Amino acid sequence: MVESAKGLKLHLANGRTVLDACGGAAVAIIGHGNEEVQKAMIRQASKVSYVHTQSYTTPAAEDLANFMLEGSPHGLEKAFFVCSGSEAVESALKLARQYFFEKGETDRIHFVSRKQSYHGNTMGSLSVSSNLARKVPYQDFGYQHVSHVSPAYAYRYKRDEESTADFTRRLLEELETEFLAVGPSKVIAFVAETVGGATSGCVPPPPGYLRGVRALCDKYGILLILDEIMCGTGRCGTYYAFEQEKVTPDIVTVAKGLGGGYCSIAAVLAHKTVVDVIRQGTSSFNHGHTYQAHPISCATALAVQQILRRDNLVARCAAMGKLLEAKLRAALSACPSVGDIRGRGLFWAVEFVKDKESKETFDPSITFGIRVQQTAFEAGVAVYPGWTTVDGRKGDHILLAPSFTVTEEELDTIVRVVKTSITIQEQVYM
Repeated sequence: MVESAKGLKLHLANGRTVLDACGGAAVAIIGHGNEEVQKAMIRQASKVSYVHTQSYTTPAAEDLANFMLEGSPHGLEKAFFVCSGSEAVESALKLARQYFFEKGETDRIHFVSRKQSYHGNTMGSLSVSSNLARKVPYQDFGYQHVSHVSPAYAYRYKRDEESTADFTRRLLEELETEFLAVGPSKVIAFVAETVGGATSGCVPPPPGYLRGVRALCDKYGILLILDEIMCGTGRCGTYYAFEQEKVTPDIVTVAKGLGGGYCSIAAVLAHKTVVDVIRQGTSSFNHGHTYQAHPISCATALAVQQILRRDNLVARCAAMGKLLEAKLRAALSACPSVGDIRGRGLFWAVEFVKDKESKETFDPSITFGIRVQQTAFEAGVAVYPGWTTVDGRKGDHILLAPSFTVTEEELDTIVRVVKTSITIQEQVYM
């Protein structure tokens, strides 16, 4: 039971204090209890708390969109604000379908995604996801026109005899083969997390991979949807994670860092190429939610984003991320259970193995990663556990995603507690 929170500290009802090293689920980018954001919330509530967007708009929604899309960054021209990452992905899938419908390419009904991906809990977003545990009760219940290719996950999927360039080439060949097998004229979009999220654990793509994906999508007239729900809005050390890949998506989704935990908000951002087709056709996105572009949420998110830009927190995230990486590698590389340390910015995962050389995983029944998380929590640090990391059935990791305002002293505490928690579990299970 959390009674209050300030900065990176969660104050529990039992009197304990926990250091939030994962931002909840990589959400709290400016920390908890920011009074400037609270005042923005109250100001908006005193003006207008809700209107229906079928008939009305508000300065809060327009100001947030204008702030994010000033100068059409990367060609992104329109924003559609909803309440969650799942809603954002669902909306992106529908927008992509409408784009082709209005172009007269009505045979395009298929999405290609990747294994070990996660895009949300609604039926459409879950259908393009590959988090097997979350899909168990819903087999044959979701959208059927979806196929999955291998994840861009070098630690597990690059063959020993392959170079990184060979691995990238093989992934791209597999994707093109899938497009051709489905029929390129039937594919709406390729959907991918720019940097893998909680399912596989902060997996950056190999060099050149997303540029190659972009080229294949262009070759066959397929849209590229990048899911930055978790890895975007500065989390990886640039505002958009795709900036580091030198690619431009047709549609991008953002959520967690958009409101920073102060409100329920997510966004679909559409490139000019998509917007122009809709504008020249029906001129209306045939989709909607009651609470889309909610005024209080938009005003709150705007305050978060203004703080992010004004205080140069994305650059701070990049700098503190390099510090966190160095500390993790120095403290954990010698731990026999630590197989891989990976990430970008303040978005890092530690993957566990029973044997470093063979990369053998722990028996899933042990729940090694969850045990590390629980031990760390008892020591006063909250980390985010992951399981079924490798293939939906086995593998463990923990995820670290502290606020961009984290101090070096707090990083030292996080790394120290994580190392101790791992060592305690190693003594039992290795």
